[in-house]
Amino acid sequence: MTNVAKRLKTVRNDLFSAEQKSGRERGSVTLVAVSKTHDQATISEAIEAGQSVFGENRVQEAMAKWPALKEKYPNVELHLIGPLQSNKCAHAVALFDVIETIDREKIAREISREIAKQGADPKLFVQVNTGAEPQKAGVAVEETAEFVRLCEEEYDLNISGLMCIPPFNEEPGPHFECLAQLAGECGLAELSMGMSGDYVTAIEHGATQVRVGSAIFGERQVFKAE
Repeated sequence: MTNVAKRLKTVRNDLFSAEQKSGRERGSVTLVAVSKTHDQATISEAIEAGQSVFGENRVQEAMAKWPALKEKYPNVELHLIGPLQSNKCAHAVALFDVIETIDREKIAREISREIAKQGADPKLFVQVNTGAEPQKAGVAVEETAEFVRLCEEEYDLNISGLMCIPPFNEEPGPHFECLAQLAGECGLAELSMGMSGDYVTAIEHGATQVRVGSAIFGERQVFKAE
């Protein structure tokens, strides 16, 4: 068993324990293995160990390594979990199965246009800046409900849920609780929240998917296109 496979097994066991502790059905939380900066060989180790859902931060990096991986492993699901620029929307819609970082009207408009143009059907999340951090992407908490309505009614987007990244120097629980409350107000069922250091807490607050990178893959690599 490779080191990646061993770490993946540990994370899965912790995830299942958190589900059980929270009174949730086993397998109700999706594990998104964050493969940013890691090469195709390392990602393949995780796939061979049974992982099928992955997350990438940068469209350009994903374009360099994932088309070949998806051809070899057609059942994998790829999530965009990093900020999206409008000039990358066409590539994002073409490559990703899930886009988690819709955070402004321009992106919603371009995503809508590309979905219609390409006949694609990616799952979509709105990113919320629960910590009101000026350097971080995401819709303001108080503007979330209106933005979701805009996406759905103006741009005909099917928004599945909300996503957040709490401030690294604050307790994550209140941020997860805030996101869960917002999702309820918006009538959305899915919550993408929790990373390597706090995914157990996120599950306790209702996360339906958690994004775990270093706990599975170890320290970040310097990615070089192959």
